[in-house]
Amino acid sequence: MAIPHVKVIVNPVAGAHSTRRKWPLISQRLREVGLSFDHEYTEGVGHAIELARAATNDGYRFLVAVGGDGTVNEVANGILSSTSLRRITLGVVSTGTGSDFVRSVGIPRDYASACSSLTSQRRLLIDVGVVEYKCAGKSEQRFFVNGAGVGFDAEVVKATERLPKYFGGTIPYVGGLLRSLFGYKNKSVVLKVGNREETKRILSIVVSNGCYFGGGMRVAPQAELGDGLLDVMTVDDMGKFELLKAFPTIYKGTHITHPKVRMEKATHIAIESSETLLVHADGELLGEAPASFWLMPAALSIVV
Repeated sequence: MAIPHVKVIVNPVAGAHSTRRKWPLISQRLREVGLSFDHEYTEGVGHAIELARAATNDGYRFLVAVGGDGTVNEVANGILSSTSLRRITLGVVSTGTGSDFVRSVGIPRDYASACSSLTSQRRLLIDVGVVEYKCAGKSEQRFFVNGAGVGFDAEVVKATERLPKYFGGTIPYVGGLLRSLFGYKNKSVVLKVGNREETKRILSIVVSNGCYFGGGMRVAPQAELGDGLLDVMTVDDMGKFELLKAFPTIYKGTHITHPKVRMEKATHIAIESSETLLVHADGELLGEAPASFWLMPAALSIVV
């Protein structure tokens, strides 16, 4: 089957502004593997959504995101919010600092191998999460492909966005965690998971579609991108020093045995709080609770 002409959306500031420098090598590699493509640079937050939506509406059937998890999120949002009735394929060349989505889906993290994989005929239909939240007093919606959440992890995302991203992997997330740790106070929430409702005090709630988060941490070790379910991790009223003690276990996924960590699977989750509770998705800060999360099964085609 012939590969259609490709639209490549490049975030030049991804990976601590390294993607602009890498793009000539990536574009050369794309030509070497036989892709016919044109490309556009993003110019700011949200621009990749506009570019992807326009490309999809213009008839492109294959889009490639070159950037980090935030770029992948925006391109996926552009595809899913378009008016096209065709099945669109998304490819990813990861040049970001975290690379959690490609870890979850199994796409190579080095750009040369990722470019080669774009010519594969193999497609993976993945589920897509949807989060509804408040931003500037208005209800907004956002698709997410890897994970979302509220509470402490959203505060860490906020802090991480303010740090210089000189390093990849989990280092920026750990820096944001340490910066957030001592000023953060656990929140009282009303949590609805499926038909169960409870009021409790929490450190954090993470709603996962994929397995990895924060630059390689196995937050949801049993998550599968195509199982029709979201993996919900609730961290109860855990203290700061207790968190620091337990933190290393998240890299192996053994944190799920901690008595203050609960893992469950669901298709609908709702969270309310009388306190300010930040919301994030795919490593991008979005707004505040109340927040609702639900699943769109088999909604996006990924080349792997």
